Amino acid sequence: MTAITRIRSAAPPSAVVAGLIAVMVGVTSSAALVFTAAQAAGADSREISSWMLALGVGLACTCVGLSLRYRAPVVTAWSTPGAALLTTGLSGVPMAQAVGAFVFSALLILVSGVTGWFSRLMGRIPVPLAAALLAGVLLRFGTGLFSTMHGGFAVAFPMLVLYLLGRRLLPRYAVLLALAAGVLATVFTGGWQLGEVRLALATPVFTTPEFDWKVLVSVGAPLFVVTMASQNLPGVAVIRGAGYEVPVSPLMTWTGVANAVLAPFGAFGLNLAAITAAICMGEEAHPDRDRRFLAAVWAGVFYLCVGLLGATVASLLTAMPQELVLAIAGIGLLATIEASLTAALADKASREAAVVTFLATASGVTLLGIGSAFWGLLAGLVTGVIASAGRPGRKAPAPEPLPGEVRVP
Repeated sequence: MTAITRIRSAAPPSAVVAGLIAVMVGVTSSAALVFTAAQAAGADSREISSWMLALGVGLACTCVGLSLRYRAPVVTAWSTPGAALLTTGLSGVPMAQAVGAFVFSALLILVSGVTGWFSRLMGRIPVPLAAALLAGVLLRFGTGLFSTMHGGFAVAFPMLVLYLLGRRLLPRYAVLLALAAGVLATVFTGGWQLGEVRLALATPVFTTPEFDWKVLVSVGAPLFVVTMASQNLPGVAVIRGAGYEVPVSPLMTWTGVANAVLAPFGAFGLNLAAITAAICMGEEAHPDRDRRFLAAVWAGVFYLCVGLLGATVASLLTAMPQELVLAIAGIGLLATIEASLTAALADKASREAAVVTFLATASGVTLLGIGSAFWGLLAGLVTGVIASAGRPGRKAPAPEPLPGEVRVP
């Protein structure tokens, strides 16, 4: 095997682009929350860059390690709802006590993996409801592609057209063509603002954790709950909805371990990804589903770059046109949304529960600090129980008579 063949095998363009888009979507949608959460804890510029470095290293290790271990696209992310929680929860909390809460939450995730209780819980969720949950989570990105055309038609429309043409003529490179069209369109329309971009490497800053029971209860425990309910639950649903049989407990265990080790440097929450994982699991990532794990591996590589160049990446993402990010996210998820809706509505018996799950999840409702993914799934399960209550069960077919047997009617 020649060197060029090895490179093409390890870095197929479609997988590399899928990994890049996943990181773009993940970082641009929530990097500002991470910075705000760090500032709420009184972090200075060095500590903020250390947070980004710790998160980037943690995501790189888990994406690359778990994807290679299970030969499946396992994509991790930082806890976006967790970051939102911290923006208010860390106000007035010393950095050392904040880090103690991060360690506490990570250990709870580790325990959920070691004991296997989360895996048993996920095993009871019907496949149609898991698919409907995924479709509901991704819906705003699909509609975002078209809502972007209201103010960014010159960017989003050429991207969609080239994607559709690419799907017909060069399906492996359809998303790459759309991304290239978007970059060119934003350059011509002057959407980039590169004046604030600066080059700077992140440095690790270690903070010795302090464990204050009040902070553990008010910050650490809620961080664990929202991470499991709003991130890991839909993350597992994405993996199973894509047809990958990956054991859940080891995923929880290793993300918990990585989170606990890197928490003193600012890794507040590592978990399974849902939206960005879906980008790496579609046909656009690789035509061979057994090779789509490479997209997750490259996502890990790009996350490492984000961590090493935390401040630079943050400034670059600020300069990036928002319509480009929204459009490429919607295009990258079209096939996944289609497959999720198909799986959700395939079984007539569970169709009503799947629709309720889809609508409740897509609504974006947040109750008790827990996001719509949890409440959508709960609503679907309740709907399924009510709909099946009192429904006559199907009689098992009578066995065939044995040879020579006379059956009395």
